[in-house]
Amino acid sequence: MSHYPSARFSVAPMLDWTDRHCRYFHRLLSRHAQLYTEMVTTGAILHGKGDYLAFSQQEHPLVLQLGGSDPVALARCATLAEQRGYDEINLNVGCPSDRVQNGMFGACLMAEPRRVADSVAAMKAAVAIPVTVKTRIGIDEQDSYAFLCTLVDGLVDAGVDALVVHARKAWLKGLSPKENREIPPLDYERVYRLKRDYPGLTIAVNGGIKTLDEATRHLAQLDGVMLGREAYQNPYLLAQVDARLFGDEREVPSRHQVVRNLLPYIEQELSRGTYLGSITRHTLGIFQGLPGARAWRRHLSENAHKAGAGIEVVEAAMAKVPESVPEAELDCS
Repeated sequence: MSHYPSARFSVAPMLDWTDRHCRYFHRLLSRHAQLYTEMVTTGAILHGKGDYLAFSQQEHPLVLQLGGSDPVALARCATLAEQRGYDEINLNVGCPSDRVQNGMFGACLMAEPRRVADSVAAMKAAVAIPVTVKTRIGIDEQDSYAFLCTLVDGLVDAGVDALVVHARKAWLKGLSPKENREIPPLDYERVYRLKRDYPGLTIAVNGGIKTLDEATRHLAQLDGVMLGREAYQNPYLLAQVDARLFGDEREVPSRHQVVRNLLPYIEQELSRGTYLGSITRHTLGIFQGLPGARAWRRHLSENAHKAGAGIEVVEAAMAKVPESVPEAELDCS
């Protein structure tokens, strides 16, 4: 259905969660899932003191999600990202937090479809890699299907390569970002309708998807699915993605093996001065549902922050989860 196959399954960009350590860990679980950075603002990239574009080569295919509303700045950042080797640029038109509204980007940009289209056109003119957009289905009282189509029409004219739609509207005032992920009702049918009306546009859906069976049902209607918190909190779900959604029948590593495969990366990062907890915090859910999972989480939480903590902390935590227990069937129902 899609002319853009990497969009078939992706892990959502999540502020404070999908940093480079998280993405490296997720790549050990799935070879094919498309991974996203946290949203990075154009101001941070162009004027910040840190390297906001750093990543490991093992993370590909990797998307940089940009936050911004100035077409010139977005085009410059897209160019820098392409030079660094990113596979795609995604513009955030969906985040409802006050922080992004004050910076004139995120979901509030849905009210300015011309600016969004100009931004996409500027990035498309600057780079050869795909330029995509992640959006909601509406904002506040502007939540009609016609309102959404006005945005999409501009994006199509600007040459957007794909669209990821969080199937909820966003309330810009009165709801926290967490509440905006839970309270506005999901409307998958509106996303399906969008695909029917724009059959040539690659469209993926995001929001409320918790299992690969659900993902498969969405893929009967759409080109792609994006999982967020479920993929983060229950990361071993990603180990089934390659076989279930990409037809890759290579052997699936056990949960213990995934952690062992992460150890060389941890050692390398520790030698560079990285704090152990910055990496292990992303792994807390890997043994979810197995005996010893709580002991694993507790040991890491109590020890990874200590001065000089190294891989022995991870190994001791892993020893609390018996390997002799048969691997439970992953619940994808």
